[in-house]
Amino acid sequence: MENPYNTGLDRNPANYQPLTPLSFLERAASVYPEHTAIVHGPLRRSYAEFYARSRQLASALSRTGIGRGDTVSALLANTPAMLECHYGVPMCGAVLHSINTRLDAAIIAFQLDHAMARVVIVDREFMGLMQEALALAQVDPLVIQYDDAEFTGAGGCDDVLDYEWFVSEGDPDFAWFMPEDEWDAISINYTSGTTGDPKGVVSHHRGAYLLAQGNALTTSMAKHSVYLWTLPMFHCNGWCFPWTLSAIIGTHVCLRHVRAEPIWAALAEEGVTHLCGAPIVMSLLISSPEGERRALAHEVQFFTAAAPPPEKLLADMQAAGFGVTHLYGLTETYGPAVVNEWHGAWSDLPGPEQARLKSRQGVRYLPLEGLQVMDPETMTPVPRDGETMGEVMFRGNVVMKGYFRNPQATQKAFAGGWFHSGDLGVVHADGYIQLKDRSKDVIISGGENISSIEVEEALYRHPAVAVAAVVAMPHEKWGETPCAFVELAEGQAVEAEALRAWCRDHLAPYKVPGKVVFTDIPRTSTGKIQKFVLRDQARDLALHPVA
Repeated sequence: MENPYNTGLDRNPANYQPLTPLSFLERAASVYPEHTAIVHGPLRRSYAEFYARSRQLASALSRTGIGRGDTVSALLANTPAMLECHYGVPMCGAVLHSINTRLDAAIIAFQLDHAMARVVIVDREFMGLMQEALALAQVDPLVIQYDDAEFTGAGGCDDVLDYEWFVSEGDPDFAWFMPEDEWDAISINYTSGTTGDPKGVVSHHRGAYLLAQGNALTTSMAKHSVYLWTLPMFHCNGWCFPWTLSAIIGTHVCLRHVRAEPIWAALAEEGVTHLCGAPIVMSLLISSPEGERRALAHEVQFFTAAAPPPEKLLADMQAAGFGVTHLYGLTETYGPAVVNEWHGAWSDLPGPEQARLKSRQGVRYLPLEGLQVMDPETMTPVPRDGETMGEVMFRGNVVMKGYFRNPQATQKAFAGGWFHSGDLGVVHADGYIQLKDRSKDVIISGGENISSIEVEEALYRHPAVAVAAVVAMPHEKWGETPCAFVELAEGQAVEAEALRAWCRDHLAPYKVPGKVVFTDIPRTSTGKIQKFVLRDQARDLALHPVA
């Protein structure tokens, strides 16, 4: 039988508009035009000014021939220009490509060519790097240089367009473009590419709109919250927070460099309520000298991803006035799509038990429709026993469109109607997921699977350990055995055998590292540990053991 509600009740402009986070800025500027939108050093910019400048940027880009489907690349620090790019670029129909400022020229050249960049907007500090990249690239984009008053170093180029002049040439009343379809691309972000060419993750307006609102709901961001930019905006579009802040008419506090003293100053002087970052940012805050630290007038919410913070770090953060929440996601899910929702009763538990609960990744974000840990072969959910491992999979509107110009990788990632993360985890009885490893990082010793994360967590509980990374090392009898690479905390000393004894007290015997190596651990430009480098080192150690 035909559904009678499908007859004569069609979509029309009165009842249907494509979802886009660009509308958040328009509303904020119309309702709260004088509210401070952006703080950057002495600079204070209202929502009316923010909206007008974003429209000017869109207008200026449009006048140069940039339109729907064109790529505009940005190599910028966490500055007002980067915020304007998150609105002005898609306002002219183009797609924003935010570039990691810590990449080398060859990788940037690959990205520019693969994304077919038509325009690049570059901070003066990074102009030399961009010129190196353009010399290697095939594309020949229009180059625009941004001069940030907070940067006082040398560098730059005199024969390119100036960003402020370029923006001033645009129309502040520009009638910006709504997406023709909310499925239209709004941004492209590249994966780190540690084992090959990076993949271009394409995000759409609908997903950005939904995750931006999901951020506000999940993090309990009240109207007029103040957000400090310690998370790079080039990383997954700053987890969509550039758009979230307009939805709640909040204030962006830009921070060019992540250093303890300016962070503490901003927390105290600007009334910061929220910030995001990796555990290393927490360590930076807690280890800063007493003279740099400031008393906080209220609890500041800190949202972290990556490895679970050690128990002591969580306790130190709480004592310093921070509430820490663990998030999890990927570039392919617009940033965080899983949150460790905290239950009030858990706050009464002993510290070690709280730390154990906080180490779990948690449950799905509100705008994520499906989150499962499944056997990737049978596509069936694993039991909720906290032990059976499977692959973490996502489904919903905050999953990427796909990988740009890479249909084979896209089809593989979406096999079975779910996005395959490549992360391995378990599900606890209460439905909270916990990561155990990347699929390629599992150590198989004597036929038993060993989670490198579990071994790392045991090492992190030792007070002398600052950073730990565990990989497989070939073993003549067992096939593989864990090899631990360790960076010691400042002022700490411990012997390798003492750490192995510590692990024996906290792990099953077969999970104890066969070898502990004290070294500087290699990282990618985004701060991720390069386990593929460590695996090579572990293989060399197995072949050529050093007494």
